[in-house]
Amino acid sequence: MPKMKTHSSAKKRFKLTGSGKVKRFQANTSHLMRKKSKKAKTRLTGSTTVTAVEVHRAKRLLAAG
Repeated sequence: MPKMKTHSSAKKRFKLTGSGKVKRFQANTSHLMRKKSKKAKTRLTGSTTVTAVEVHRAKRLLAAG
């Protein structure tokens, strides 16, 4: 069986941590920021992990097993 290719858009959006979790950045941060409160914008900064339900799909797209 040939090697599985990494999904191009997934490799730009997700990163694997050392412990095998999938890291992602928050959505809703690209535009229309003037409507959001300072508290909401602060909460959206930084990264978070993918939910347990979606981990299998994200790893498959990254060809990480």
